[in-house]
Amino acid sequence: MPMYDGYSLLTEKQAIVLDLGTKYTKFGFAGEASPRCIVRSEVKCPKTGQVREVMNYTDKDDLYGLLVDFLHMLFFKHVQLSPKERRLVVVESLLCPTIVRDTLAKVLFQHFEVCSLLYVPSHLVCLATLAVDTGLVLDVGHQEALLVPVYEGVPVLRIWQAQPLAGAAIEQRLRNSLVEWYSNQDSLGDSIRKSQEASNLSESIIEDIKVRGSFVTKQERGIVYWDGKEPSPPIPDLTYPIDGDRTISIPGPVREACHEVLFERDNDQMSLPNMILDAILKSAVDMRRPLAENIVLVGGSVMVPGFKARLLAELQLLLESPQYKDQLNINTFKFHNPPGKENYIAWLGGALYGATDMITMRSLTRESYSTLNSVPDWCSLLHNRLDHSGLSICVNTIHVY
Repeated sequence: MPMYDGYSLLTEKQAIVLDLGTKYTKFGFAGEASPRCIVRSEVKCPKTGQVREVMNYTDKDDLYGLLVDFLHMLFFKHVQLSPKERRLVVVESLLCPTIVRDTLAKVLFQHFEVCSLLYVPSHLVCLATLAVDTGLVLDVGHQEALLVPVYEGVPVLRIWQAQPLAGAAIEQRLRNSLVEWYSNQDSLGDSIRKSQEASNLSESIIEDIKVRGSFVTKQERGIVYWDGKEPSPPIPDLTYPIDGDRTISIPGPVREACHEVLFERDNDQMSLPNMILDAILKSAVDMRRPLAENIVLVGGSVMVPGFKARLLAELQLLLESPQYKDQLNINTFKFHNPPGKENYIAWLGGALYGATDMITMRSLTRESYSTLNSVPDWCSLLHNRLDHSGLSICVNTIHVY
């Protein structure tokens, strides 16, 4: 990445890169090795004075107002520049709701008057940071885990997988485990008080406990937890400060078992390892080995200690099950080590695209937007056509399927 550090010296107006997530937003300049800021995707409502999440909107007009206030904070507080006549790169999920991308474009073009806008798919640009064009990209964010295979630079959408197994599920399991643990204490009055205290913990405290005090345990100990037992030796408790002199004790089993929600099989026999193996199984035979040997993990939830080792152990165990043993002739899984933290790798890929000619060749200009009055989308038949070779081409975007 050092070769891009001097990019700001080559141009007067550097492109801006925005990765708008459900929980956190990454924001910075194209060509740089890390975002200028990583902030919560929330803004204080000027009418009610309450802090609201940007993605927790009621309708299109409400979303428009939230985005205006949120982007104003990003531009004028965190990077301190005027967005007028700036080029912008937006890193988005392939399953981003149409209302979000259309409203975001309307805000950027009409309110902030940016000169051009380039939407790039997050799973595809992640591979740009590794200089590879084939990989199985698993993004474990806050609301859901989304897996999209990319083969020879083309996202293979017919075998994508998605499950609500992400940071929100871990935090909910952590809260429920704390309440259940204190409800089973010997002293009735003490157990009621502590269980109520645990249930009233704010989302930020639960998230902080998850980040600072929890970890993914080994497979052998995880299986014991699945059976409703506690393995030995025990994990020590953690004393966490709540407010002032008040503290709460986080039991060792709660710290160790809260991430098991990602690996437990539900009624449909689905988990993160199952998502990976099902995607490989549904792919063409010649694609299976390259995908298995190029697994890319992104998202803040994969940064927890022990996650990668546990995922590898679960994949190898599932390969021996009757569900996959006779159908998958694969015995090796390899994970890429990204050149940065997993929580902003998608942003980094967008920063690379923003430092190339792609931003001028494929961007949607303000003049084109005023003519079309919409944003070209790969899933919309209004903006797709078949060329002479039979490929479906999405106009003004980098998607080719």
